[in-house]
Amino acid sequence: MQEQLPWVISVDDHVVEPPHVWQRWLPATLRDRGPRVERDTCETVIAPGTGAAQYRRGGDGKVTDWWVYEDVLRPIPQVMACVGFPRESLTVEPLRFDEMRPGCYEPAARLADMDLNRTERSLCFPTFPRFAGQLFTEARDKDLALACVRAYNDWMVEEWCGSSGGRLIPLCIVPMWDPLLAADEVRRNAARGCRAVAFTELPTNLGLPSIHDPDRHWDPFVAACDETGTVINMHIGSGSRMAKTSDDAPAGVTTALTSLNAYMSMADWLLSGMLARFTDVKIAFSESQVGWMPFLLERLDHLYTESYAWSDLDPVITDVPSSYVPGRVYGCFFDDMVGVDLRDRIGVRQLVFETDYPHQDSTWPDTPTLVAEIAERVTPEELELLVRTNAIDMLDLDPADLRGAVDTEPAVRA
Repeated sequence: MQEQLPWVISVDDHVVEPPHVWQRWLPATLRDRGPRVERDTCETVIAPGTGAAQYRRGGDGKVTDWWVYEDVLRPIPQVMACVGFPRESLTVEPLRFDEMRPGCYEPAARLADMDLNRTERSLCFPTFPRFAGQLFTEARDKDLALACVRAYNDWMVEEWCGSSGGRLIPLCIVPMWDPLLAADEVRRNAARGCRAVAFTELPTNLGLPSIHDPDRHWDPFVAACDETGTVINMHIGSGSRMAKTSDDAPAGVTTALTSLNAYMSMADWLLSGMLARFTDVKIAFSESQVGWMPFLLERLDHLYTESYAWSDLDPVITDVPSSYVPGRVYGCFFDDMVGVDLRDRIGVRQLVFETDYPHQDSTWPDTPTLVAEIAERVTPEELELLVRTNAIDMLDLDPADLRGAVDTEPAVRA
């Protein structure tokens, strides 16, 4: 049965940047100050009650690999690179590169793992720079940070994706501290085929203007995306602060509420006037799941029709907010069967699939089983849309079948 089902296109995976990225792609004069990897011991401290991990370099802890940049010292927790490990053994302890599955950071190995998972193509978010490149927005030296952003994008387009035959889809980051520079970077990468950019779901969390800014701070960036057909991808956590109920709530509470950031971000975008003023721009909410979308769309439409007089909406919004969704606003999901069942309330063409490789929520290597489960709830035509065609439309991809040469059986977890 699984052999008859479509391979998937994943619009939300992750790459663990290999140690050489900035040491190879930055100008030689900047490499000694750019991000680099150093090996040292690490002590992991878990905050009581929350499960949050803090890492201290040195001491008698485990020998691991540290990313070093300005004042940032950060190892890679196992849950960020955990494919191949038994799910029941996952921890927040750091991993060295030689302990990770090579598909986390090496393109050829990633393609092999995609074959095992029947993943045709993959769009990958950053790891060390964080999901929207917040690391460089927070940096002190903005000239160096800009060079680091450009070096990352050069590596992403030319090395990570370059020899994949289109199976690895480039996703660029931008200097979010300057919307004009961000617009330039969107155009620079669009000129070489990159049609996706990572952006923060909640800019004010980063000390940046909101998308409601009366001075229209973000217009140059959004205009560049609109003109070039570049999709704005907002991953949960790209606002650097997650919703929580209390400071002493366990980590599981925050994890259960991750979609709230996307909920708030979608409300911002649909009520900001951005989609009315930039009539071709597309946005995607990555790893947000989608079961919450029908209620939000219904609520926003009711607000527009019943409460417009006092809602202080931009007058450029001339129709119910849900009217701006078709062909332009996408929700990304993996195991959200509630969202699948409510697909007609969202728009079946607005839902795109993801596998979240190599994170703890990843469906690898069992994605074919999940696709088979979805297939029991939808028509064959809808299944093709959900796991493949919608992503092609969203990202303006070549519609050709780019599957691996061998239809390999799914791998078994180590």
